Amino acid sequence: MVKSAPPPIASRKPSKVEGLKERSNFLREPVATEILEDTTHFSEDAVQILKFHGSYQQDNRDNRVKGQEKDYQFMLRTKNPGGYVPPQLYLVLDRLADEYGNHTLRATTRQGFQLHGILKKNLKAAIAAIIKSMGSTLGACGDLNRNVMAPPAPFKNKLEYQYAWEYANNIAELLTPQTGAYYEIWLDGEKAISAEENPEVKAARQRNGTGTIFHDAEEPIYGTYYMPRKFKACVTVPGDNSIDLYTQDLTLVVITNDEGELAGFDVFAGGGLGRTHNKEETFARTADPICYVAKEDVYDLVKAIVATQRDYGDRTDRRHARLKYLIHDWGVDKFRLVVEEYFGKPVEPFKPLPEWKYRDFLGWNEQGDGKLFLGISIDNGRIKDEGNFQLKTALREIVEQYNLPIRLTGNHDAILYDIEPDNKQAIEEILNSRGVVTNPGQIDQLARYSMACPALPTCGLAITESERAIPGFLERIHTLLDKVGLKNEHFVVRMTGCPNGCARPYMAELGFVGSAPESYQVWLGGSPDQTRLAEAYIDRLHINDLETFLEPIFVFFKKSRKKGESFGDFCNRVGFEAIREFANSYKPRTVGGVGKARHRITVRDDVYDVLKEAADRQGKSMTDLVDEALKLYLKAE
Repeated sequence: MVKSAPPPIASRKPSKVEGLKERSNFLREPVATEILEDTTHFSEDAVQILKFHGSYQQDNRDNRVKGQEKDYQFMLRTKNPGGYVPPQLYLVLDRLADEYGNHTLRATTRQGFQLHGILKKNLKAAIAAIIKSMGSTLGACGDLNRNVMAPPAPFKNKLEYQYAWEYANNIAELLTPQTGAYYEIWLDGEKAISAEENPEVKAARQRNGTGTIFHDAEEPIYGTYYMPRKFKACVTVPGDNSIDLYTQDLTLVVITNDEGELAGFDVFAGGGLGRTHNKEETFARTADPICYVAKEDVYDLVKAIVATQRDYGDRTDRRHARLKYLIHDWGVDKFRLVVEEYFGKPVEPFKPLPEWKYRDFLGWNEQGDGKLFLGISIDNGRIKDEGNFQLKTALREIVEQYNLPIRLTGNHDAILYDIEPDNKQAIEEILNSRGVVTNPGQIDQLARYSMACPALPTCGLAITESERAIPGFLERIHTLLDKVGLKNEHFVVRMTGCPNGCARPYMAELGFVGSAPESYQVWLGGSPDQTRLAEAYIDRLHINDLETFLEPIFVFFKKSRKKGESFGDFCNRVGFEAIREFANSYKPRTVGGVGKARHRITVRDDVYDVLKEAADRQGKSMTDLVDEALKLYLKAE
């Protein structure tokens, strides 16, 4: 069985991007031509191909001036399987952030780094410097396999973690684009010195007989058209959900035998969070258990899953192109049967797994070989110097002085490891002198478990603020929790500036998703361990109404929770109907019996529905809309 192109779909043309990929000569053009031009930006066609090379063209909306050209700049994203960043690469990224970027580094929620603010004229020099420092940006964006995640904890005495890192690297290697375009454009054809390719992985990439590869092609796995959309993968160990395994297109779970040796992998597939407001055909989805695969067959099974999505994924509608939609439309059983055709034999049954738990590995820990690792909390992943807080300088000093590698986490934090115990105090002093807290108990707990995407001003998809807004949101939530008697309560809060879900808000206990300027869709009911999808509770909440909206929900939580029950589990258990019923009858509190209470009026259900629809349509809060209407009515009287 040999596949060569997507199955034809009657009367439906492939999307424009499919044509661009076909004409790009395996990701060369028009980037190779336009990088030589003395301009500030690329054409729209080049921008689509540039993504495969790890860069997004952006413009800083804060700097827009009417009648002038946009403030064009570029975001560069690195590809770091398992979040591994060697010391020499980190120091180069730190330097590039100052030399060409905006003086910050952004740790991503997929264990890579982003550099923001790079000008087109400096793009080639920046990418070349990363490649020459054993790094890469190839495939960090675009319609192919993205960064392969793995648990970041550097346990040297736990074989399952060693296997997870090894196979995260191997799967990343297996699915790396083979086109020569990357080195031709950014290093003038000179391939960087790199570690010898794993011969087992190299053989697996070329192995065929069931239609998983294209013979004698520059891209044996991807072919001319690459994937229909992005493809996200991770490798983890039983019980460790530090990488949001249910949100991935493909998850491998290490399974060991009684001696602790690698036997094979449980396989999940079909997770993904991107969606579009007001388009019900787009939705967030958690991955399904698919099968078990022995270690000697794992590369062939990965290729079979990739080939199934490559050949049957929707190439006409990019909103419907992720693997999650294929599995949703087909069902798991049909998907499994097609994968078996590519695999060449039946798959084995999924093996039982323990309960999943989220851990962030912050603070000082023993790594099992006499050395230590230190997990450092980074607010929204932004490594910067600001006033007395100088995380960027502190990390540079430590990496320079002690030559330490870093593992980035799926919660955009960082782990320094291979630390000699004798150096612990000195490292602690460097961080403390720069205002960096290392004791997890001293970190604000809401901030510790929160995430936000960059959003405005640079992300072209952002509808509203996220990274710049979430600190204020968390402060207001703290104040409200204190007011209702939940001072020490914390839960997972995530925020994005648009519905694409880069900070994975749909798995949060409390998720904010940008839906209009200064307004958010609110999601409730995810679990603390990210094992359950939240649900949309309200489509548009204006930032001015945050306290009015959350107070009755928090009070209901306090009054009706079970012992030890988390906020997300509570919302999921009682259901939205009960929450709405309580909120509608709730009378706002005042602190100590004094203070300004918000007056409330009740409207009939039919009026409420019309009011809500009008508020959503106009992008206003219902409070503001009622206020305007009443003022006009009373004035007319």
